[in-house]
Amino acid sequence: MSDYRRWFVEGGTYFFTVVTCHRYPFFRDPSARRLLGEAFRQTQIDRPFELFAIVLLWDHLHCIWNLPPGDTDYPSRWKAIKDRFTADWLDTGGHEEPVTDSQKRRGNRGIWQRRYREHVVRDEDDLEKHFDYTHFNPVKHEYASRVVDWPWSSFHRYVKSGHYPADWGSSAQPHLDGLDFE
Repeated sequence: MSDYRRWFVEGGTYFFTVVTCHRYPFFRDPSARRLLGEAFRQTQIDRPFELFAIVLLWDHLHCIWNLPPGDTDYPSRWKAIKDRFTADWLDTGGHEEPVTDSQKRRGNRGIWQRRYREHVVRDEDDLEKHFDYTHFNPVKHEYASRVVDWPWSSFHRYVKSGHYPADWGSSAQPHLDGLDFE
């Protein structure tokens, strides 16, 4: 049995990495991207949280959430998002990766990796590093040559607000020492 422990901070800010089953590129499909967006929005209605930053790649996503004061329950939110997406995706005839008999008995489907990675953001510097890591990820994975060219990212919202210049990350990789959450 694993000794894995999650860290819970009331009203905390968290960075997450969530990966698809076998890294299958579900999110190349526009309907998968739409259904995931709907799952996020419905979950935010049912169990509020602020989606501070996000990037959606073909086989995984990174995001930063702020939870409401006194709230630590990000696991049920992720379960709801994953369950909603999985049900809606399979209802539309979407592809499912094979899973073992043991995984089937536990109720796992071939859409998501069972676990996800979370990191409690410690301070403003840590937040900025994870913020940059999230937005630079499409360039890191060579999905885009410039951050601004990847449409499935909150980067564009932060360009409009003045947080980033539109050419951020184009000429030099941001300082992301010690961050690798793939």
